Formats: sequence, structure tokens, C-alpha cells
Amino acid sequence: MANEHSPLLVHGVYSMMGDAEVSRGGSAETGEGSPESNPRKLNTFFGVMVPTILSMFSIVLFLRTGFVVGHAGLLHGLLMLFVAYFIISLTILSICAISTNGAVEGGGTYFMISRSLGPEFGGSIGLMFYLAKVCACGVYVLGLVEAILDVFGKDPGERCIESHWLHVLPQGYWYTVLYSSLVLLLCLVVCLVGAHIYAKASFIILLVVTMSLISIVISPLILSPQRFNITHTYGNNHTVTVNPSYTGFNGTTLKNNLGPQYSLDYSTNTMMSFATVFAVMFTSCTGIMAGANMSGELKNPSESIPKGTIIAVSYTFTVYLLLFLLLSSTCDRLLLINDYAVFQRVNVWPPFVTIGVYCASLSAAMCSMIGASRILHALALDQLFGLPLAPAAVTSSSGNPWVSVLYTWGLVQCTLFAGQLNVIAGIVTVFYLLAYAAVDLACLALEWASAPNFRPTFQFFSWHTCLLGIISCVVMMFVINPVYSSASIALLLLLLLFLHYRSPTSSWGYISQALIFHQVRKYLLMLDSRKDHVKFWRPQVLLMVANPRSSCQLICFVNQLKKGGLFVLGHVQIGDLDVFPADPVQPQYNFWLSLVDKLGVKAFVDLTLSPSVRQGTQHLLRITGLGGMKPNTLVLGFYDNCYPEDYFLQDPAHFPPVRHAESPRGLQPEEYVSIIYDAIKMGKNVCLGRYFFQLPPESKGVTYIKGNDNVDTIDVWPTNLLSPGSASYADVCSLFLLQMACVLNMANRWRRARLRIFVCVATESGDQGWLTNEEQFRELLGMLRIRATIKIVAWDNVACMFRGPNSEGQKVSEDFLCAMNALLREHSSTAAVRFLYLPHPPSNSELSQQYLTQLDMLTRDLGPTLLIHGVTPVTCTEL
Repeated sequence: MANEHSPLLVHGVYSMMGDAEVSRGGSAETGEGSPESNPRKLNTFFGVMVPTILSMFSIVLFLRTGFVVGHAGLLHGLLMLFVAYFIISLTILSICAISTNGAVEGGGTYFMISRSLGPEFGGSIGLMFYLAKVCACGVYVLGLVEAILDVFGKDPGERCIESHWLHVLPQGYWYTVLYSSLVLLLCLVVCLVGAHIYAKASFIILLVVTMSLISIVISPLILSPQRFNITHTYGNNHTVTVNPSYTGFNGTTLKNNLGPQYSLDYSTNTMMSFATVFAVMFTSCTGIMAGANMSGELKNPSESIPKGTIIAVSYTFTVYLLLFLLLSSTCDRLLLINDYAVFQRVNVWPPFVTIGVYCASLSAAMCSMIGASRILHALALDQLFGLPLAPAAVTSSSGNPWVSVLYTWGLVQCTLFAGQLNVIAGIVTVFYLLAYAAVDLACLALEWASAPNFRPTFQFFSWHTCLLGIISCVVMMFVINPVYSSASIALLLLLLLFLHYRSPTSSWGYISQALIFHQVRKYLLMLDSRKDHVKFWRPQVLLMVANPRSSCQLICFVNQLKKGGLFVLGHVQIGDLDVFPADPVQPQYNFWLSLVDKLGVKAFVDLTLSPSVRQGTQHLLRITGLGGMKPNTLVLGFYDNCYPEDYFLQDPAHFPPVRHAESPRGLQPEEYVSIIYDAIKMGKNVCLGRYFFQLPPESKGVTYIKGNDNVDTIDVWPTNLLSPGSASYADVCSLFLLQMACVLNMANRWRRARLRIFVCVATESGDQGWLTNEEQFRELLGMLRIRATIKIVAWDNVACMFRGPNSEGQKVSEDFLCAMNALLREHSSTAAVRFLYLPHPPSNSELSQQYLTQLDMLTRDLGPTLLIHGVTPVTCTEL
């Protein structure tokens, strides 16, 4: 085969096969790449561990650890720490599983979610995660400005009287916005130069932060207890002064700091609670994807992301645990609550902490901006949101997405107007928790789908951890802030709907298809045909279509007739597989599926290649469907000499033109009748549809033909009109007609139609038995819950033209057929559709033309008519 030696599929931008060019960084699409232009230069330590550690330390480590312990106490603080790290640990397991299941390209978390869950969910969560990174960058910048003003700002609550000469920066809301904008501008310059500059500087920053942490740990061993004087200003004139103390390691201090004591936050003047303190503390846990977001710069992301993330998170957890214990054992609660910069105040050399704060905050801000810009760039490349994000796909000659960096800078600038770190901490936490829940959901979906290609090399996860991670994230979202959580979920749903209706196409695969397949297989195994009962019978239809160009109305009508059952469009292509180099049927499936989409019908498609239409129909009747879901009814178009109309004239379609006057028929009468005979022999019900081209094509089943009383009618003639002497209204075939008419009457487009049943009787014979039969028939309809109007039709004049029993082979007179046709047109000329009894076809093929001629004369010029022959019981009177 031609495709047996085709290369491995390209996944994203880079090939998954790791060929020479692509592994050196060239694009699989352009084939370009060289070691000099390779953007993938970072290893596990520099690309994952360092940015993850710095992002998780950020501003919270130096400026909010005391705040958490002071308000929550050691026990609640440790509970918050364990809950936060429990949640992110579950998410890390999912990240590791997804990232080790294939090549991870630029975009990090967005790439993993979108390629796992499809474009709709991936795009919406990707944009939400982008907004989370934007808000996080604003938090870090505001935290850095807060630290700067704590040392250099003019404030009534000066800590160090001797350091007045340092306090030169005026303070206030607009000054905070100004300083934050300048810091953000510095981050912008670094990000425009490129992520490699940040990566090179990040190691030095980590060393500085480590030195600051060492100074914090050894300070209690050197400093002696002391008291402080701290003044805070509330409003314009109200000031409060407190005198907290630093005790050094002290058992009484530890005991006093064990329980919670939530109070006013001096920066926002709002009352703190478990939820608000946890929201601030959790911002320290939002950096677990910093390494994943650098996936486009990593040499081996599938190996580096899990290893680097786990090591970094373990390290940060140990540090936070140590600092919680250290603060609660050495600092008075008043000191912890009233001074964010407590580490500077109780340090052996305060500049150590000051430098650490500046470096960590600036590093986290740049990391967030870089990560956010990469996510936006990936969204723009995937073209999920169209023109608004299209410019963000532009990159510099070195591959830096500078336009997406500018987009991000503009949005972060908007968040800076919040003015206080604690104000937007809740929003950041909620957005991140939603993103973490999405990662867990992606992993859970892949695990539940049991897809053979989901083979992550990281095995320390299960669907239990994924589900627990989702539940934990969602619960904590609403604990922190129900309003923000509800708004974020509403925004997510709006984005989902937008992307769904925009219908972006992708070659990533859709997890929904894998999940549906997995569940459908399970339910099909449970659908046991041995447990079928007539009470739950429904039509399961195989409609044979020669050319869909001329069959649109019949396809749409049968779609209304199926009543939630199986509907399959079948087609037989004449040929022998031996003479073809490849199967000619397979390329046709997409065209037929497009037809199904265009007509809006709920149908499957089954095509086959066969030497004849009869054999192909037999094949489809046997093999179409699966398990207990197989067709029980065959529907064919009527065999007559009418030349079909082409309903795709204004719409180019990949189907052959319809048959015209000079075209020979592809199906002979003998073969057509044999198909009907074969289907009945195989236990299938048969329906022949005639004149359905008269139904308006745009209505897909709604008819505009009105009766005399201005109501659509469905007419049923449950009598074998070609055999008047064998009239019966309770045989299997007659009841099948009634059932099919009721099914159509239950469809939405036919619900207002009125059902009429025509009972043919001989009234001139003097025998009043027909009155008894009519009463019995009304009673039967009542037991079958069929609401219909019964019309009595006297057919004495027509029946007398019939001579003898219509045994197979006897030719019915043309006069009788014309009279019967006139009778039908007299009583059903205004009906929307008619259901007639289809006589059993002859077994002798020589009589096929005669059989079709009789059907043609019987139904000529009637309008939309369905001839039905039922062979299976379909209704009962029992509950």
C-alpha cells in the first residue's frame, strides 16, 4: 500500500519521530532548522526547576508567610499548606502523565489540555489559564512595589528612625500604579529580548534567594529578643500604633501562635478569614506549571517537566514548612499581623531579605509574563479565536513572540490598577484552581477513554487521583470566593459555547470521541437482542440510496419516521475489489457524512462494494449495525419511469449526476423485486417510498399540503387493496402500518397532523357483519392507544371488478387497478402522506415486471406514499 511507508504523523509543530532535522529544532512544516536557530536549549534544571522554584517562592515567601501564620495560626496555617500542596500534588501527577505521553510543544499547559480534550475545551481553558498568568504577573509586580515602598517609601509608620534618608518615594494609590508600571516596563524589555535572557539570569536569582533564605534561618540563632513600634494609617487621619515583640525561640510564643486569630488586614482594611488567607497563601502554589509553560524552550520536555516539577515542589514545600515553624516559634502574633516584611525586621542583615524579595518578585513576574505570552502565542497559532488573536502569532527572527508579549503587557497593566496584592489574590487563585481542575480532567478523560495510545511513561497516577484533584480544586474555588468561582465557570462556559459554534477544525483528536466510543461499546454489549420485547419496539431503518441528489426528501422523511431508532443510509457501489488498486468505497465516506450534516439527519452511513445491488443489499442487511442495534426495516425508493430531479444544482456535491432520459437504468425490475423478496425472507420489514420529491426539500418532512379542514392528515389503508377477499385489519402487516403511522404522528414535525384510517367494506351485500368488524376494529384501536379518525369506504363497485383470489401469477385487471387508484385519489387526495399495504412480492422472477406494474397503477399520481409490508409484531395491548 502507498501509505504503509509514509512517515509518522506530525504532532503540533515538531515531528514526533525525532528525525534529524526536527530534533535539532527545525519545523516539521518548513523543514528548516539548524543548531544555531534551535529554540530548544534548556535542560531540566534551568528550564523547569529554577523557574518553578522562583515562581512558587515569589512574593508570598518573603512578604506573606508571616501574614498567613499571624492570622491563621500554626495549625490552620499548616492545614492550608497541606491542603494546597495536596491539591497541586494531584495536579502534578496529571501533568506528569500527560507530558510523558508524547511530544510537548510550545504553550505548555494549554498545549497539553487542548491536545487531550480537543479545541473547544482546550481553547477555553487555555484562555482562562492565560488570564490567570496575567493576574499572577500583576500580583508579583504589586508585591515587588510593596517591598520597595516598605524600604524607600514615605509613610507615617516608619520602622527605622535612623533610616529616614532612605524614605524618599511618595506613597498613594496612583504612585503605586506608577511604580508598578515602571517595574512592568522593565519586565517587558527583558521579555522582548527573549526568554533565554531570563533563563540565564534565573540561576543567579535563585542563588540570591537561597542566600536570603539561609540568612532567615540562621537569624534566630544570632538575634536577641526585641520590641518594635509600628504605626499604620487608616484613611486620612486615623492612625494606629502597636508594640509587637520578637522573642526568639520560645515555647510560650509557639503556644500562643497555635490557634487562629483572624483580624483586620492593615493594607486593605478588611476582615480576614480562612478563605481569604488561604487565597493569598495559595498564590505561592501557582507556579507548578512554570516549567511546563517553558516547554517550547526545553530540550526534552517529556522528561524534564515531570522530574523538574516534582523536585521543585518538594523543595518549596520543605522551605515553607520550615518557615512556618520558625515564625510561629519566634515572633509575637502582633508582629506577624502588622508587618508583611517581618523577615526583614528580624534578619541579621535586613538587606539580605530585601534583595531576595526584589529578585524573587521580579523573577516571578518575568516568568509569568513569558509563560502567558507563550500560551497566547500557541492560541494564536491554533487560530481558535480568529482575527483578534491573529497578530499574536507573529514572532521575531529568533522565534520570540513579541506581539503576544505586548498583548500580555497591556493586560497586566490593567490589573495593576487594583493597587493591592491582596485584592486580586483571590481572582488569581480561582483561575489557577480552574486550570488545575482542567488538567486533572484531561488526564481523567484520557484514562477513562482507555485509548491504546495513552501510554505515559509516568505511572504514578490513576483515575482516582485525577478525580480527587478535580473535586479538591472545585471545592476550594468555592471556599475561597463563591462569586469569583461562579463568574469564572460562567466565563468558561461562554468560551466553550463560542468555540463550539465557531466549530474550529483540528487534527489533534477529540477526547469526546474516545469517551463516546468507550461507553457505547459497553452499552452495546449490554443491549441483548434476546431481551427484546414488542412493547419497546422501534423502527431501525436501512434506507438504500442510489444517488442522494434525488433522494433528499425521502432521507429527511425517514429521519422523522425512525422515532429515536437506528437510521442507516446504505449505498452499493458496483465493482470487484480485485480490479481496484485500493478500496474505492473508503474515500466516499466523507462525502456521505457531509451529506448527513447538510441535511441535518441523525443517520449513520454504510457503503459496500459488490458485483450487484442485490448482493450488496443482502450484505448490508446482514452486517449493518452492531450487537442488538441492527436494522429491522428496509426502505427503498419506488421503481418507476420518473426521471429524478437534482436538488444539489445550487450546491456543488461529490455525487454523480442524476439519471436522465438517455441514461440506462442501473437496476432491472427482476433485481429490484428480488431485493424486496430477500428482505422479507430475512425477516425484515419493507417500505417503498413514492412521490416524496413532492415534499418541500427545505422543510425536511414538513408538508404544506392541507386537507379540507386546513389540517395535515396522515392516511392509512390497512387492507391489501390488491386482494379484496383477504381483508384483515389485525394481521401483522396491517398492525405494522398502523404502528408506523403512529410513529410518524409522534415526530415533532408531524405532531399536529391528524391520523385517518380507511376501512374498506362491502355494504351492498346485505350482510351487516361489517358493522361488527368496524366496532371490533374501534375497540382494537382503543386498546392500542391509537387516536385516529376511522373512515368507512364502500368499495363494492371496485371489489366486483376483482375476479377470484389473487394467487401468485394471476394478473389483476387494469380496470380494477384504475378503479382502486381512483378510489384512493377520491378519499386521500389531500393527505400529506399515505400508508398503503404492500402485497407480498412473487418468488418467480418472471412476474417481477407484472408486480411492479400493479404497484405503479395502484399508486399513480397519489402524492407522497409509503407502501409497507410488515413481518414482525410491533405492538401489543398489555401494559
